[in-house]
Amino acid sequence: MANTTENANLCGLKREDFQTTINGKKTDLYILRNRKGYEVAISNYGGAICAIMVPDKDGNVGNVIQGHANIQQLMSGNEPYLSTLIGRWGNRICKGTFILNGKEYQVALNDGPNHLHGGLKGFNAKVWDARQMGPRSLALHRVSSYGEEGYTGELDVTVEFTFTDNNELVLEYLATTNKKTVVNLTHHAFFSLAGTADPTPTVDDLVCEINADFYLPTDATAIPTGEILKVEGTPFDFRQPKAIGKEIDADNEQIKFGKGYDHNYVLNKQEEGELSFAVRLTEPKSGRTLECYTTEPGMQLYTGNYLNGYKGANGATFPRRSAVCLEAQHFPDSPNRPYFPSVILNPGERYKQKTIYKFGVVK
Repeated sequence: MANTTENANLCGLKREDFQTTINGKKTDLYILRNRKGYEVAISNYGGAICAIMVPDKDGNVGNVIQGHANIQQLMSGNEPYLSTLIGRWGNRICKGTFILNGKEYQVALNDGPNHLHGGLKGFNAKVWDARQMGPRSLALHRVSSYGEEGYTGELDVTVEFTFTDNNELVLEYLATTNKKTVVNLTHHAFFSLAGTADPTPTVDDLVCEINADFYLPTDATAIPTGEILKVEGTPFDFRQPKAIGKEIDADNEQIKFGKGYDHNYVLNKQEEGELSFAVRLTEPKSGRTLECYTTEPGMQLYTGNYLNGYKGANGATFPRRSAVCLEAQHFPDSPNRPYFPSVILNPGERYKQKTIYKFGVVK
């Protein structure tokens, strides 16, 4: 189990600050520690990652994820999705409606005219059953009941977090249903590779490379138009490494809609469902790097455009554009776009996803 004293944890978080009982379920903080001594701290409330402690090029260990300081912040913080699990639906569904088996379903409108991140009380606001399997692995499990947030079918979900000795945080998702349904799971980790601080530095200088030739343009409410456009010749072209800040305020309608980057990339794949390279980030001052590999067809790049400076763990503050989210997912509004990769899960099938966040350094 996690250590109980503050001094024993690199992250400085106290387990007791994350312990309470919600609707009869206990919340806690779990510390994953690899053989190198580095750490990931996870709460079973919303699967929130509260700290990732990894070294910079000089060996100085810092927290590279934006997280809350205690269970109260997690439950009622300004940013309900701050570094949490997202479900049943990651990203948006246009007008919250979709048709399945000839029947129309209506889910909550919690983002202007649209449905976002699973609804009014998605997976980010649920207490998961937790089982720590040794020092480096944690399994979270919950059953999303039939009709929860308006979705059909009972969805049985397990998410396993493993922190390897190579400083890879591996997320493996598995879900089954008893009735045909739609599902799109992701994790909304807010990465700050410079290290969280007061204030946490902006991501403008972060060098980004994305393995995608195409992206999905959106309307003004962040719903895909249905087009699949080339990144070539646009601010969305990260096929060669470039600083995120270089074109983040470009005179471009899509950039203006997102107030920066908040778009889904169509990842280059040899075959559907293969685990392949998606993104590489390099933070020039600290030398920290982050590589993402995923089986998912899409990746939402979000540059923290709506962060507003609120407080997190260890007195850190999170100003606008102080984090990058790399949300491995199926495409937004997929239930209404039959030519997007399928998000339908049938009884007897298994939803599977694997996403790896690998931390390193360049000297």
